[in-house]
Amino acid sequence: MDIEQTKTFLEIIHAGTFARAAERLHVTQTTVTARVQALESALACTLFIRNRAGAKLTKSGEAFVQPAKKMMEAWEQAKQICGNEDYQAKQTLKVGGEISLWNPILIDWLLALADDMPHLMINSQVSTTDMLYQSLQKQTIDAIIVHSPRYLPGLVVEQIAEEKLIHVESGKQNFPDLFIEWGEEFTLQFDRCVPFNRQTAMQFSLGPMALKYLLAKGGNGYFRTRVVDHYLKEGLLHKVKSAAEFTYPIYLVYHKNTRLPDTFEQAKEYLLEKGKSFSNWMI
Repeated sequence: MDIEQTKTFLEIIHAGTFARAAERLHVTQTTVTARVQALESALACTLFIRNRAGAKLTKSGEAFVQPAKKMMEAWEQAKQICGNEDYQAKQTLKVGGEISLWNPILIDWLLALADDMPHLMINSQVSTTDMLYQSLQKQTIDAIIVHSPRYLPGLVVEQIAEEKLIHVESGKQNFPDLFIEWGEEFTLQFDRCVPFNRQTAMQFSLGPMALKYLLAKGGNGYFRTRVVDHYLKEGLLHKVKSAAEFTYPIYLVYHKNTRLPDTFEQAKEYLLEKGKSFSNWMI
């Protein structure tokens, strides 16, 4: 197995066919085929199924994607190290957060790390709860920030902050009902405690959209206390009397036994410290 074979493997995935991969690599299609055959021989498996539509990954091919990417990353880093005597290798920390948690939690953490740990290279992503847990289990991500903890084998779950969700309504009019997706736990509690049916409510996956609609057109829904506090004080919004309130804990989840960057504990401390003082809630 060599780097050119791995590079060719990844290029076929991007190009979709052996022929287009050959064009992008500026080699013949025969060379591409030979490289794949050599790679499959070294791995003792079939990586692609070829048909008129192009080249489709087998299950073995899908499993090799992440190792292949890591090989290429290691190769690029090795070239930098060998080509620069003053080069200092950076460790990479891959983190993710739920859509409703990117601001201020995830972004404030990244800003703090950029200021105080510049030697740490951060890769970040924002996605759904399910996708984040899938990435964590596949070990394509080191740690995730979520509000729905899943106590799966091998995972460490640590609470980093807590907010409250309260029921508010517009001073203009208290309809329509607005439902914001604040996570699995909130949805379960909501269905047990709240009088209006979320299935017939206006649905929002982002808090800012729902809040902007609420302020402009009216309605009611559940929002973070620190977000709506000044609107309540100004009389633009009102708390719904006798409505249920929900705690909104936020968690950091990571693997117990996976090899994390040496500086992970220090990076985690920055996050825990930030969790005590989040004030610029935007959603």
